[in-house]
Amino acid sequence: MKIGFISLGCAKNLVDSEMILSVLENAGCEIIQDPSEADAIFVNTCGFIEPAKKEAVETIEEMHTYGKKLIVVGCYAERYKEQLLKDMPYIDRVITLGDYPKIHLILNEIFNQDGLKFLPLKYENRLLATSEFSPYVKIGEGCNNNCTYCAIPLIRGKFRSRPLDEVVNECKKLISKGAKELNLISQDTTRFGRDLNPEKKSLLPDLIKEIALIPGIKMIRFLYLYPDEITDELLMEVKNNPLVVPYFDVPIQHISSKVLKAMNRRGGETFLRGLFAKIKRLIPEAIIRTTYIVGFPGESEEDFNMLYQFTEEMEFDRLGVFTYSKEEDTAAYDFLDEIPENVKQERLDKIMKLQKKISRKNNKAFAGTIHKTLVENFDPETKFYYGRSYAFAPDDIDGMIVFQSNKLLEIGDFVNVKISSSYGYDLIGDYLSEVE
Repeated sequence: MKIGFISLGCAKNLVDSEMILSVLENAGCEIIQDPSEADAIFVNTCGFIEPAKKEAVETIEEMHTYGKKLIVVGCYAERYKEQLLKDMPYIDRVITLGDYPKIHLILNEIFNQDGLKFLPLKYENRLLATSEFSPYVKIGEGCNNNCTYCAIPLIRGKFRSRPLDEVVNECKKLISKGAKELNLISQDTTRFGRDLNPEKKSLLPDLIKEIALIPGIKMIRFLYLYPDEITDELLMEVKNNPLVVPYFDVPIQHISSKVLKAMNRRGGETFLRGLFAKIKRLIPEAIIRTTYIVGFPGESEEDFNMLYQFTEEMEFDRLGVFTYSKEEDTAAYDFLDEIPENVKQERLDKIMKLQKKISRKNNKAFAGTIHKTLVENFDPETKFYYGRSYAFAPDDIDGMIVFQSNKLLEIGDFVNVKISSSYGYDLIGDYLSEVE
């Protein structure tokens, strides 16, 4: 049985894909790249915002043209199962997130072939679809923040932490298979463990300490931090633990207190300024990444100008900007004072134009510095190596380090690279030495 598999959406969805891929491969299926050669095609969908939903529908329609058995899973399947079955009767099976605990039974029913025996999904059994040296580790599911624009709680439910020991055991297995960097993710990573202890205390620092004890681990990174859940304990763990990279991915969405209140986001301008100042004071080399939403209902010119000025002052290392996407069943769906699409796009373009200048300035400051770099790829035509240091997350958003070396390097090794210049969001450099 040959299987084609398309995974859309975020890194958290990718982890689900990797678990499903493992179930398929362990049952005896062959995972292939060319969908035209497949007996069945899976599409793991995203249903978060309108562009993602459009991509999901278009991908399903494209895969249908191959005339294969078609199975749709993931967030869009969870959110729009009945609509999919109605609009696309050619889909052979829609498997929702709620079906995942029994997906092995569903797959046995779908394929019903001698020799194919599907087993339950398990985090520790994953067929890594990205770098084996830098995998993601999903430490929780769902979200409790109930931001008025966000459909994640509707799709994924309330926040549930995975047991700490279970996460550590998965990390041990990944490292035993060659992982050097582990990237901890969930919808609200800072909330990890609050539902596991009576004090409702975040156990993220405890988890990091446990992972740092695993022989062979070289870097620990965590992504998606809610601002007011970043504790002093967590900051000190980053400051004092050499295995934890000083990289803070803190989506704030806006700076206007009026807009934040309408979004049901905690923390205002004074708090956020104080948080980022504290991070930089304690850890001067820290990289700070954030995201904004522009064009939220009721966002005035004054609100936007406040955000623009804040961006100018803060000079974030990394910044992503999204236009507001009106999502049915969310609280903001019925909000008045909608912003025209052209105004949303103008505001996004204006912020990103500013951020491009900021990034260029920040990257120039890296000239002459030495980065401990994970070698991830090599282009035999250009003779360039590609890698990442602590300053770059592995999600293809931040850019990378591009460098040359007269010495043949192994993919997955750490090397020291001296930065000479920058290009766009990438740093350019030369191999200096092996990391001892």
